Amino acid sequence: MTKPLLWGAVFCALLTSSTTYAQYATDALRYSESDQTGSARFQSLGGNHASLGGDPSSIHGNPAGLGFYTRSELTFSPGITPSNTKTSYLGDKNSANKGNLNIAQASLVIASQPGFQRKWKRSSLGISFSRQQSFRDHYTFSGPNDKSAFVDKVVEDANANKVSIQQLDADFEGNASNGGPMAYSLPAAYYQMYLISPSSEAGPPYNALDKNSVVDQFGTYTATGANTQWTIAYAGNYNDKLYIGANFGFSRIRYNYDRTFQDSYVNSPELIYTQQNEALTVTGNGVNFALGVIYKVNPVFQLGGVLTSPTFSSIKETFTQNVSAEFVDDRVTGPDGTLIQPPYLNLPIAPNDFVYSLRSPLKANFGATFFVQDRGFITGSVEYQDYSAMGVRTNYLSSSDNSAFKSNTKAELRDTFRSSYNFRLGGEFRANLFRARLGAAYIGDPYQNNDGIKRDKLLFSAGVGIRKDRFFADLSGTMSTFKSLYTPYVLNNPENYASVEVTHRPVNVVMTFGMNF
Repeated sequence: MTKPLLWGAVFCALLTSSTTYAQYATDALRYSESDQTGSARFQSLGGNHASLGGDPSSIHGNPAGLGFYTRSELTFSPGITPSNTKTSYLGDKNSANKGNLNIAQASLVIASQPGFQRKWKRSSLGISFSRQQSFRDHYTFSGPNDKSAFVDKVVEDANANKVSIQQLDADFEGNASNGGPMAYSLPAAYYQMYLISPSSEAGPPYNALDKNSVVDQFGTYTATGANTQWTIAYAGNYNDKLYIGANFGFSRIRYNYDRTFQDSYVNSPELIYTQQNEALTVTGNGVNFALGVIYKVNPVFQLGGVLTSPTFSSIKETFTQNVSAEFVDDRVTGPDGTLIQPPYLNLPIAPNDFVYSLRSPLKANFGATFFVQDRGFITGSVEYQDYSAMGVRTNYLSSSDNSAFKSNTKAELRDTFRSSYNFRLGGEFRANLFRARLGAAYIGDPYQNNDGIKRDKLLFSAGVGIRKDRFFADLSGTMSTFKSLYTPYVLNNPENYASVEVTHRPVNVVMTFGMNF
């Protein structure tokens, strides 16, 4: 079998797995979730964009807010995001810390001259770069397991698919001149390394090299990247009562992760450890647009809303895996039952490239702001997104496989996710040049079934700032807390495997420097 045909067959087989559809459903959520974005001022107010104006965050938030500008403005917002994670797995607990510097936002607003004799008083054009999501994460986990090891998943998959020895041999390239040694599937790699063995001439059922020893399991996960967006917005001010704006956003996704999972065998006669390494590299570009309005009911009360289209993204990913092992006394039991030197201690899996399109959910945001004379204000908003309406499709496969991928992933999205509401509340106190702010946000759980863990998020923020005639500076800090689950492998019997419960507590500190002209 030639390599292209072989890889095409393996890849199509993967696409028939419900686990694969679940993977792309999870990816769709990762690139579509709401986060707290914007300048330090708006982040310290809980991320409220709906009914406030006069801030660079309006460019990508509610573009109608640009209609409040009376002067042009240039801003720059650097940030630092230290993160803390705690994990619980098979009774063991671990913690990890990591941080990074980033650019939260940079913007330019150009305001027109006032039209005193017209109903349309002013208009403003805004251009901004903003960090919409951060994918940076890091955690470790460990725990003793007396019920299973990762090799059991490989055995179950090979037996379920009734993979023959002939197929396992075909799924392996040992010739260095052809790019080998390299496997085209996990069962092929485990078979070539003598980690699984057949029990019949045809092959199945397969058995693990060591299926009795207790293993100490250890894993790591490190992710980097962000979803950033360039946005162009324009807004007008009608009679200082009605503000209307629209924007176009051009997003860019960069996401990378490295994951390891190791089984260290306790008192095994054959194995010291086996380890799986995997890495994913994702790049993507997308477009979206939004239409927003803010209406000033009276000098102390105003309402606002913004409707943001789905982001239509084109995404390319490359997935790589590697299997390694160490044997007791550098020997392994061969096919004839004698101890031999293992032919391979390390085998890569052929890289998997895939290209697909993603449609995020439509987003609707409505809010209100109440002003307390010149002493400050209180603002709040409600945001709605239906994550079950996300869509994924591809033209990377044949016509029938493309259709199957689209329909099955769509079913997985509907079965896994639901509509979600996000609530935000914030307030600002003013005293001459000084500003003090507090905010909070609740991000709803998008999952239909929580698997015993709630994935909603709580965010608490605070900030201070100063305003002078030509210059302003703001500082904000946001602390959030939420949980997630990671399952290293899945077996037929749920009692034989476990999931890692991860508690995330990232902190986001942003400082905005601005100049009016």
